[in-house]
Amino acid sequence: MEVRIKPCKLSGRIRAIESKSYAHRALICAAFADRPTEILCKQLSVDIEATIDCLNSLGAKITRDADRLWVEPVGDIPGEALLDCKESGSTYRFILPCVCMRGADVRFKLGGRLPVRPMDVFWRLAEGKGIKVRGKGTDTVCVSGKLEGEKFVIPGNVSSQYISGLIMALGISGRCAVIEITDSIESRGYIDITLDVVNKFGIKTEFADNRITVYGEKRYVSTGNLKIEGDWSNSAFWLCAGAAGGSEITVWDIDTNSKQGDRAVCAILEKFGAKLEYTPDSVTVKASTEGLCGIEINAQNTPDLIPAIAIAAAAAKGETVIRGAERLRLKESDRLLSVSETINSLGGYAEVVNDTMIIHGRSLSGGSVDGCNDHRIVMMSAVASAVCTSEVVITGAQACEKSYPSFFEDFRSLCK
Repeated sequence: MEVRIKPCKLSGRIRAIESKSYAHRALICAAFADRPTEILCKQLSVDIEATIDCLNSLGAKITRDADRLWVEPVGDIPGEALLDCKESGSTYRFILPCVCMRGADVRFKLGGRLPVRPMDVFWRLAEGKGIKVRGKGTDTVCVSGKLEGEKFVIPGNVSSQYISGLIMALGISGRCAVIEITDSIESRGYIDITLDVVNKFGIKTEFADNRITVYGEKRYVSTGNLKIEGDWSNSAFWLCAGAAGGSEITVWDIDTNSKQGDRAVCAILEKFGAKLEYTPDSVTVKASTEGLCGIEINAQNTPDLIPAIAIAAAAAKGETVIRGAERLRLKESDRLLSVSETINSLGGYAEVVNDTMIIHGRSLSGGSVDGCNDHRIVMMSAVASAVCTSEVVITGAQACEKSYPSFFEDFRSLCK
């Protein structure tokens, strides 16, 4: 799909889409709980639909009625179940440890770049704990056996998704176990989200000194009903658009005290010089008469924010240096490359030096960009039109449906 956007000022109020991170986790915990759960989630993305489809293939029964999901838990997992993860890394890395913990024989179908995204860390752990794997690096991976043990050692500097998947798996294990994290912990906020969700489903945990203890003896207990909170990762695009374009945008139905790590977008924008105002369930970015100034950012804990932040950086005076960005290469696209190429295609100037991105603030003229089959690159390109002088043309714009199907509808509601 090709989208053409004329330069426009983005301003107004927009409701935050539901958090994809919270929805994945809540659905998985509900699917392995003791009784049905009702989940309030007004909008589903392609990634969330992948998780629902996979859980249904495992024997859950998840149905939708208006803006609610009704989750009836998994019983006996069908033999040789086939789970189509599409391109959702969260679906794959979260559900995989859960089926290994249940001792199920399962085939995973993987789309897009998912077959080549790193999995060696989990395979080394799993194969040492009783799991057999076939088809590594291909689009169909088969696992069998049961994940055993009460101590799991895993690095924290590759992907927090491995750790989150293990935490959720231990919630269905019926035993107490410890996850020992070596090296530095990156994207700590996503682990905090996982702990928050499993705690809501009755699993006690303790996180101290790079050790997570999961007291899984009780297994998951349904919350009865649960509301999915607003998503900070996607809301960041609207906030960055307002800061970059010098306009006022309010994002509401979002928890300003959320455990989501990408809530850090607010502190980052304030460091750029943007003016923000908060209520318990909204944040407003306001025009700054002084404009934005370049800053230095470490992306280690907030890699998903970089495509949004890049637009603010392109509109700022001076240079913005983004360090700790090596894991951006392992996303739906190589985001070190795709973010910098998007800025350059629109008339800006960004360069990559090893694993550091440097964005030189200057006026953006507009132009044609490739969405790179990456939802965040598509959204980045669209909000860039708020600071471009000419039309922005995006090819492959349908990729935004991965996390935000109504993105362009919401974009039009803010375009003045």
